[in-house]
Parts: sequence; structure tokens; C-alpha cells
Amino acid sequence: MILERGIHLAQLAGLGKSGIYVHPIALGTNFVGGHNLYKDVDEEAGKQTVRDALDNGVTMLDTAQSYGPHRSEELVGEVLKEYQRNKVVVATKAERRDDGDGGKVIDNSPEFLKRKVDESLQRMQLDYIDLFYIHHPDPEEKTPFDEAVGALKEAKDAGKIRAIGVSNFSLEQLKKANKNGYVDVVQNEYNLLNREAENGMFKYCEENNITFIPFYPLAAGILAGKYDENSKFDDLRSKLPFYQEDQFRENLKKVEQLKEIAAKYEEEVAQIVLAFYFTRPSVGAIIPGAKKGAQIKENMRAADLELKEEDIQKIDEIFK
Repeated sequence: MILERGIHLAQLAGLGKSGIYVHPIALGTNFVGGHNLYKDVDEEAGKQTVRDALDNGVTMLDTAQSYGPHRSEELVGEVLKEYQRNKVVVATKAERRDDGDGGKVIDNSPEFLKRKVDESLQRMQLDYIDLFYIHHPDPEEKTPFDEAVGALKEAKDAGKIRAIGVSNFSLEQLKKANKNGYVDVVQNEYNLLNREAENGMFKYCEENNITFIPFYPLAAGILAGKYDENSKFDDLRSKLPFYQEDQFRENLKKVEQLKEIAAKYEEEVAQIVLAFYFTRPSVGAIIPGAKKGAQIKENMRAADLELKEEDIQKIDEIFK
């Protein structure tokens, strides 16, 4: 399926071997019903942001069972009723299961994953899900990773999902998961402050026709150039390494250097950062969060921005 909507094919990103194509800028929706992640979540405002994204050319929505939990999927599903289904690519991820003591445990068993696919279909009121991820690898690998992926292959063969993804997998875990070549997409953290994926992950994905989708591409906002030393955070950002006091100050200094590059292109820092990611091998789509229509329109510009080689090298050096 190719989502055109007036977009030229060259501007679209393929999702692995699935035959699904999307606009390179997607929308991450953890703030849509993400009551367990943010304070004072406005559900109607979240739904409107999803509409704004779809109305402005975004073709892929990224959610997860753990956002809310479950509420994000429900709200995204409500909005999808207003749109032509085959014009929107929907991605979601399996949640951890209860451990019986009030906590959560990662379960990659085939039975669990197949049940999670069915639950997502029900919550979003869909006939199929375009991309379904194993959200977290079981660190003990109680289920071999290739068997876990095999369960999603069964769901794919049954027409319940159209592409298979894994998230938060290391390179070695990915190699095991992709034993039979079924993995289409990897979604891991990658940004200018966390470049671990450059240590072999990108190369493996490129060689095996796997699309890499980075989460936290703007490092939860700091790489957008909107914060200063007086900025305070009392949500999930307060727990991230980028925002710890000493690191936060150093990162702000690096972002200041990006502002000089952005001025050359008459762009915002965020668009320069997102455009840089598209110069990395195997990076196909990016899911920056956005809570307002204006932010979405700004993010979309990054897909058309071509950085000069000298600026790519300078950004590389600043954040080496």
C-alpha cells in the first residue's frame, strides 16, 4: 500500500519488506490519553492533535498499549473512524503483563503476543493493524526471540497485522529475532544525545532491509532549542539522563551551536535535527511528539530539508 495524498513517491518511506509506505514524519501519540506519563492530559485536545496531523499530511500514527495504559489506543481508534482507513498507517506495541504482585513483567510468549494483537484490534475497533511491535525484549529470553517474532508472523498470515516490529532490542537481540527474516521495523531510542544505534545497528538494518525508526528524536524536547537553564520539568523528562543538572547544561550549550546552523537555512533547530537523522542509513520514518498543529507543520518541513555535507559533518562533530 502506498499512501499518496498528493505526496510524491520519492518522499515516502518504506517499512521494511512490508510494502507499506508512509510520510517520513509520523506522529507519536503517547500524550494522547497518556495519563500515566503526563499530568493534566486533555483527551479532546489529544484527539484534535491527531486530526491536525492527519489533515496536514501525516500518514502514520504511533501508539502503544502502555500509553494510558490502553487509553491512547482507544482515543486513536475513535479518531480513525473519521478517516479513510487505508490512508492511515497505525502502529502499536504490546504491553507488559501483571506479575501478580502489583508490578509488571515482560512476556514475549507467543500466546501473550497473539492475545495482545487481538486486544489492540478490539480497543482501536480495527480489522487490522499495520505495524505491531514487541515493545520490550524479555531480558531472560524465556521465549526465544525468533519464536516471539514467529507469533507475530502467524498474526500477519491471519491478516491481523501487516508488518512486524521490535522495540528496545539490542543488536544481538535483533539478530536473533530476525533469524527467519520476518522483522520489518526496529524502533529504538536514537538522537544526537544517544547515538548507540550507530554502533552496528544501522548497518545491520540496512543490510537486512529493516527500517529503523528512532524514538525520542528530539530527546523529549531539548533538541528543539526551546529550553534554557531556567526550564523545570516535573513529568517523565525529569527522569531522563539528558535532563539531569550537569548534563542538561552541557546539552544546552551544544544546542546553542545548532542555532547557528539553523539560521543558515532559515529554519528552527528541530527541523535541522530531524533532517540530520534522514542522512543516517536505514532511518526511514521519525516520530517526533507534537501537541499542536503548528508543531506538526514545522516537523513536516524536515522531510524536504537537504543539509549540506559541511553542516552534516559539523553536527556530527558537535555531538560526537
